[in-house]
Amino acid sequence: MKAIVITKPGGPEVLELQEVPDPELKPGHVIIRIAAAGLNRADLLQNRGMHAVPPGWPPYPGLECSGTIEAVSDDVHDWKVGDQVCALLGGGGYAEKVAVPAPHLLPVPKGVSLEDAAAIPEVACTVWSTVFMTSHLSTGERFLVHGGSSGIGTFAIQIAKYNGVKVFCTAGSAEKLQRCRDLGADVTINYKEEDFVKRVKEETGGQGVNVILDNMGAVYFNRNLDALSVDGRLFIIGFQGGSTGEFKLAPIIGKRLTVQGLE
Repeated sequence: MKAIVITKPGGPEVLELQEVPDPELKPGHVIIRIAAAGLNRADLLQNRGMHAVPPGWPPYPGLECSGTIEAVSDDVHDWKVGDQVCALLGGGGYAEKVAVPAPHLLPVPKGVSLEDAAAIPEVACTVWSTVFMTSHLSTGERFLVHGGSSGIGTFAIQIAKYNGVKVFCTAGSAEKLQRCRDLGADVTINYKEEDFVKRVKEETGGQGVNVILDNMGAVYFNRNLDALSVDGRLFIIGFQGGSTGEFKLAPIIGKRLTVQGLE
């Protein structure tokens, strides 16, 4: 089969379409003939030699894909040849085929094209695992997501609203904020013009939000703590604003806050 191979660290010029071995069908796996693949920040980092592929996955970039199941291991019973799926990968999406553990598969929703479905797994799995499975965001709570117009943000807004949550989000332009409101966000904050901590406190009677999903890291860390309510949960999924700084511990102790991260 053909795959896009990173020949050495660098930019797009180091990518080459090459002939590589077909994937092997292992127990618990299916083989997908890929229709489309997503592009994520980790793909760019891998291209520059700054992201390692997890053991057992192909070395080619591509952390999510969609396509049609071409082969199914004998011990997999929930999927069959011909099913259209999207999948979360550790690598290998930029190829004609990929072997995927069956639990990494999602069905392509009705009315969604294979091209669009390829962009679902990373955001869906990230938001669900952090905000709901780990931070336990619940109906009636208040939730702030930074970067509301991003892939993570747009998915988080919709799934939080579906679960009866009051949604706050930040974005950097009027157009992006309107997009967030169209998706269901209750309170939108232009981080270039407003202090999001002040606005959150105003909108919540000084209480703060219960859960924050943050991709900025150090630059927002202390302010996120200030924006959280008692027993609030901060989940950090990125370091776009840096990974080191001087952090306040008093709010964590004083408000019984939980801070967690996801690579």
